[in-house]
Amino acid sequence: MIRSPYWIALGIALPLAGCGDGGEAGSMRNSAATQAPAPTASPAGTPRTLPAPIKTAAEPDRILACSAERGRAADRLVRICTSVSPATHPPCNVANSCAMIEDEIARSCALLGDDAATTPGCSVAPKSDAAAAAVVRRYYAAINAHDYATAWTQWGPDGRPGQRFADFQKGFARTRATSVTIGQVPPSEGAAGSVYATIPVTVDAQLTDGRQQRFAGQYVVRRVNDVPGASADQLRWHIDSAMLKPVAP
Repeated sequence: MIRSPYWIALGIALPLAGCGDGGEAGSMRNSAATQAPAPTASPAGTPRTLPAPIKTAAEPDRILACSAERGRAADRLVRICTSVSPATHPPCNVANSCAMIEDEIARSCALLGDDAATTPGCSVAPKSDAAAAAVVRRYYAAINAHDYATAWTQWGPDGRPGQRFADFQKGFARTRATSVTIGQVPPSEGAAGSVYATIPVTVDAQLTDGRQQRFAGQYVVRRVNDVPGASADQLRWHIDSAMLKPVAP
């Protein structure tokens, strides 16, 4: 397994819909645009900041609500979310994307530590390889719902290192829909106080002009290996690096 912090596939033809023009294989473009953070609730009930989606008069908020994506099943997801989240005002609402609600569930279960195993609603052990793969699934679920703020935080609470959120979001301007297929995940490995898991993926995407794209490769997700004093965010799985290459759809 490659341990360099951020190994990223470059040189892929743009637009890279599955990852965004500014995504894993895109260039780290500079832009004059700035992005103001929007407050949401933290597990302890104190505000945490997530980037707000860029909106213009011509393009209002178009995040796909969980209720629209899953119908009545969204209500069950919200009930699970509210049952495990310790936040005063958690993002457990059917008007939010399903990815955001699932991220709050995963975050809350991670805070429970060993107690998560006996907590209803925490069906995936927070430290398991299944939880590592779930980060990549949420990432693409958030992109598919146009919830780029939630996708951004799958790289960590401060988003993807070396890239501004505004550029990250712009990278998906021509992406209509995405889906990801997770391959066989090998056992995670520890190194230098962290645990790494390699997540093989095939990503299918549709551009706004109707073209189809497919990419194959892998993500590496990482978490701190129970180091004393580590924060809850450090103990959670997050995307560490990615390498994707175009393949024939």
